[in-house]
Amino acid sequence: MLRGIDVSKWQGQIDFNSVKRSGVDFVIIQAGYGKSVTQKDPYFEQNYARAKAAGLKVGAYWFSYAMTPDDAAEEARTCAAVIANKKFDFPIYYDLENEPKSKYFPFATGKANCSNIVKAFCLELEKLGYFVGLYISRSPLQTHITKEVAERFALWLAEYGSFLNYNGKYGIWQRSSTGRVVGVIGDVDIDEAVIDYSPIIIKGGFNGYPKQQTEKPTQEQPKPSPAPKDDEKQYIEYEIQKGDTLTHIAKAFGTTIKTLKELNNIKNVNLIYAGDIIKIPKKK
Repeated sequence: MLRGIDVSKWQGQIDFNSVKRSGVDFVIIQAGYGKSVTQKDPYFEQNYARAKAAGLKVGAYWFSYAMTPDDAAEEARTCAAVIANKKFDFPIYYDLENEPKSKYFPFATGKANCSNIVKAFCLELEKLGYFVGLYISRSPLQTHITKEVAERFALWLAEYGSFLNYNGKYGIWQRSSTGRVVGVIGDVDIDEAVIDYSPIIIKGGFNGYPKQQTEKPTQEQPKPSPAPKDDEKQYIEYEIQKGDTLTHIAKAFGTTIKTLKELNNIKNVNLIYAGDIIKIPKKK
């Protein structure tokens, strides 16, 4: 588990070096809101630069006022303009909430429309090379977002208390809005990440990180041994997909986590990466 906080202009000046020394691993920073680049959070650039300099893993979120998928896609393009030319180790999150001080009540538009708004925003950013997710409170997630969308994007769930009442897969739990952390004046949101997204994002070349090139073999390198024929192999090869867990893979192929761990020399069964190839024993 990684410890984190999320911040915006409301925290004012932050001493990120002290935040890092206090044991915080990551920070998710508000980039802005709405459809105009003029709505960029006034502390975004400063917060990003200082958090990175302190050695913290950094993600971002965009508070949306979209009521239709078209509006959400436009907001995504604005968000992309604001966060351009930066590297983010955690996802870029779409912040879906009702806003009581405005006419923005997306939950009142129904489950189908809310789900389509999320898809429009996230897919637009995905096209631009970003690893994206949804920030939402646990209760409206279960009542206003389809299972398809909930499982499609990284989830950052808010529910304040001693535990999260959610049985589905998620990446981050926002457990408090009244936390205290050295380096931040006043209250700050406290987060716990059960997934460290940084290796996935960096290896995949998302969020401003360059695509990693596979080195081509040179003449000096030994030639690989001929691959065995299919009927000689005692295993099949499977490419890990985003969202997979070793538990799900083992169950799907009728094997055990222990078998997969030993066959693939996996050190940490909770840490597998999309795009990697693993061996799975053939059924006899």
